[in-house]
Amino acid sequence: MTRATIRDSLPGVPPGGRAFVASLVAWAVVIAAPLVAGAVSSGTPASLRLPVETILLLLLVLALPDGMPQRIVAYAFGAVCVVAAVIALLDLAFVATIDRGFAPTEDWRAVINAYNVVRDVAGHVNAALVAVIVLGLATAAVVVIARCALRCGGMLSHSRPRAPIAVTAAAVTWIALALAGAQHPTAVPLAAADVATTLQSAAVQSVQSIRDRDTFAQALREDPLRSRPAEELLTGLRGTDVVVAFVESYGEVAVSGTGPMAGIERVIDEYATRLTQSGYRAESAFLTSPTFGGESWLAHGTLQSGMWVDSQQKYDTLLSSDRMTLSRLFGEAAWRTVAVNPAHTAPWPEGAALYGYDRMLDERSLDFRGPAFGFARVPDQFTWQRFFDEELSRSGTPIMAEVDLVSSHTPWTPNPRLVSWSDLGDGSIFDGEDKASADVWPDEQRVRAAYAEAIEYSLGATLSFLETYDPPHLVLVLVGDHQPSRIVSGPGADSDVPITIVSKDAAVFEQIEQWGWDAGFRPSPDAPAWRMDAFRDRFVAAFSG
Repeated sequence: MTRATIRDSLPGVPPGGRAFVASLVAWAVVIAAPLVAGAVSSGTPASLRLPVETILLLLLVLALPDGMPQRIVAYAFGAVCVVAAVIALLDLAFVATIDRGFAPTEDWRAVINAYNVVRDVAGHVNAALVAVIVLGLATAAVVVIARCALRCGGMLSHSRPRAPIAVTAAAVTWIALALAGAQHPTAVPLAAADVATTLQSAAVQSVQSIRDRDTFAQALREDPLRSRPAEELLTGLRGTDVVVAFVESYGEVAVSGTGPMAGIERVIDEYATRLTQSGYRAESAFLTSPTFGGESWLAHGTLQSGMWVDSQQKYDTLLSSDRMTLSRLFGEAAWRTVAVNPAHTAPWPEGAALYGYDRMLDERSLDFRGPAFGFARVPDQFTWQRFFDEELSRSGTPIMAEVDLVSSHTPWTPNPRLVSWSDLGDGSIFDGEDKASADVWPDEQRVRAAYAEAIEYSLGATLSFLETYDPPHLVLVLVGDHQPSRIVSGPGADSDVPITIVSKDAAVFEQIEQWGWDAGFRPSPDAPAWRMDAFRDRFVAAFSG
């Protein structure tokens, strides 16, 4: 029995029936594959539309000889269809998480970072398994589409001279539909060019990214603070310890007071009452972050450098520059500068060069011996204690530090409980606590509740630290890095994040009186809002006499 006979003799399928079904499926795949990218982007079905990519494929198959040339065209067709679909999927994912589209020339690192988040939450094996499955599916899709294209091409080659007439008619029909602007009932063009449109948009974006990089690099060199003598700067903060603490995902929605966010306000207000009685004072406002839902380092770079760092490409350009960051300014003005980055697991020489830190406390330096809680390898309460023990408790040179608090990082897994500061030890007190990822996705209400609990923990740890250790001569700048993703912040949310300056020194607030910020530990809905890149220069000006 020949192979063809075996194929056509399956139980329940009449002779020739399997071949007919296979051909029907092949034509469906060849027509539908180029429509996937458009369907993903628009959210509409890809049916009843005529893709120009399929017509071009068939014209090339008819024009080329059998064999390798046709195989090359078929696999190229499959590859571009899959690449366009992947770009469309990434674009959809980026919009859903960080509220902007995928930029192929600069966002490859963000994809790696997303993998790292999955790895930290689900484990190395599960993350690697997901990656292998995704790559396997993409490769299989290319092969399936190419094999279907070859089958359709073979049918056309055996149907001459009718096949060229049919393909030409399809091409003329596509041109007529395009010229007429004919649309599907879902308001998408019947003459589809989804793969071409997706790849063209990616190419245009790549060119624009290069132009933006060059413009940004030029602006970096025009720094008004570079020529200022160090002895003239930050004189109003002499003798104080200055800490800029970034709270992960601490956005405007957190202080909205709605739904589960009411618990965040209660935590802030309860601590604020006691801290005020102890002599603390606070003023608050909003900053507009350059990022949304993720990529926290863009906000860190923006606030520190006074530049609008809204892409990875700009951030890489910033890292290689000699821009005067806040920490470098403090360092040149005789402060000891420290970075506390519990999410960093490896040396970071580029960051040390840009920010000019005298010391960097990463995950290894913090030496947390307890369990990881999702993304947060080091809980915020432990981060604060280690920073105090290692740096803030020392007498002598004043300290300027950036402290990154990561316990409120997506996907908002359960955090440890706040414990007595004297019991923290090396963190092993948390052994045995439930640190499994809560099954809250994609239920909006449960995700919002998990987010609120994470922010309550981060802010509670920070304000409890102030209340417990009461560091003398401290000026704390407590600021969010970005809003949480849309599932929490809502479809109409802006990019504003709260910022609060806390201190016992009345002179601090006299120097920022003209800012007009709200009194208190959280901003009101009507509080002033600045772009985050304006903070550096306004802060330096206010405290430089």
